[in-house]
Amino acid sequence: MTQNNPTSKRPYRNFYGRLKGKALRDSQKVYLDEDLARLSPGAVGWDENPDRVPLDLKALFGGRPVWLEVGFGGGEHMVHQATQNPDVGIIGCEPYINGVAMLLGKIREAGVDNVAVHPGDVRDLFDVLPDGSIDRAFLLYPDPWPKARHHRRRFVTPEHLDPLARVLKKGAIFRVATDIPDYVRQTMEQMMARDDFEWLAEGPDDWRKPWGDWISTRYEKKALREGRVPHYMTFRRV
Repeated sequence: MTQNNPTSKRPYRNFYGRLKGKALRDSQKVYLDEDLARLSPGAVGWDENPDRVPLDLKALFGGRPVWLEVGFGGGEHMVHQATQNPDVGIIGCEPYINGVAMLLGKIREAGVDNVAVHPGDVRDLFDVLPDGSIDRAFLLYPDPWPKARHHRRRFVTPEHLDPLARVLKKGAIFRVATDIPDYVRQTMEQMMARDDFEWLAEGPDDWRKPWGDWISTRYEKKALREGRVPHYMTFRRV
């Protein structure tokens, strides 16, 4: 009967971003065919995990602290962090398959083995991440959705921030970088209205200057070329 079918619990979720861009290069197709399944964090999708069994992150990364990057773009930052922090496991989530292919190429080139990749909606990943399992999260140059009627599609809304707060450990850091002033405004409005995060800023340099372990991404370089000013916001889960 339908009411006994676990898939009947699957929520309806609109997805508005791009899933694919220009044609992939042959080498990128090879990366997807040969590497993507091996780098899976586990059963995330509803078809393969209708009961939403939590991922076994201890088995995945050998008990190392786990970081999460939401929307890793071309993967520069994720691979940089994996290289600089071999004692940490990093899960990257990105539905844009061209970006996934770019990341896989960078993973091969760097030879890092402390990463996992979910090529899909982060909301599905949130479903199966255990409570308090993530030590650090990154949201770097997210899709700005500039039109006012589309602001509800941004990541910095309760639909995403509520499950993010659930999966972050107490004391975990959440970093947000954007060059869009209105995205800064919405981020601050949403985050400061919550009682489960605090903003770690004591002076202007704390949001004007990048973090000490930062590597500039292609999105940031484009923003700088076009005269936009990056902002770097740091929050802590309380």
